Formats: sequence, C-alpha cells, structure tokens
Amino acid sequence: MKKLPKLGCACEKAVLTPSEYRSSEVGKDKTNGRNADVEIIQCRLCQRIWINYVIESAENSESKNWYKGIVAKKDVTQVTPENAIEYIEKQEWYIYGGSDFENPESFGQGKLNLGL
Repeated sequence: MKKLPKLGCACEKAVLTPSEYRSSEVGKDKTNGRNADVEIIQCRLCQRIWINYVIESAENSESKNWYKGIVAKKDVTQVTPENAIEYIEKQEWYIYGGSDFENPESFGQGKLNLGL
C-alpha cells in the first residue's frame, strides 16, 4: 500500500475557504439516524481528493463533528453516503474535528468516533 503523506497543506486544516477547493455533493448518510452530509472535495493547491463527512447532533444544530479522508481518483465514483465511513476508516490516516473534540483538527486512524 502506498503511504499517504501529510503535506501540511491548507486542506489538512479544519476550515477551508471556497477558493481552496472544488466540491461535489454525494448525499446524506441516514444510517442509524446520523443524517450526515457527505461530499467529495478536491484541494486546488495539492490536488488531493477527500471525502468530507459532517455529522450534526439531532438535539443541537450547533454541535457538529467532521471527518476527512483521502480517496483515490479511481474510487470517487464508488463513494456513496452509506459507504463513506468505510472509505475513511480504511485509510492510513484521516483528519477529524468538531464540537466533541478538543483541537480544531486532529489526525486519526481506524474507527471513527461518531458519538454525537
């Protein structure tokens, strides 16, 4: 497996400005009542392609967590709202953040903490 480098690029940060990426909506993941927004984003700076998964608390719309994992260009058309988590979890690393976490963004690996 090819090692995915961490580049220190803007796309590895919690907040991106619209000029830094292109996006396309994949849909909503309603699995287990999550109602998460799923989109594909491509960084205009480094050209990496990411799955962006944003889950909002049903009780509090201010409470959101997000997860971003790199996806290969050849796999983009295979990503659905329902399998987005699988793609992110199988990566060597991913980036996450949100109201349930202490840092604006952190690197993780393995299972996502989806407990909102």
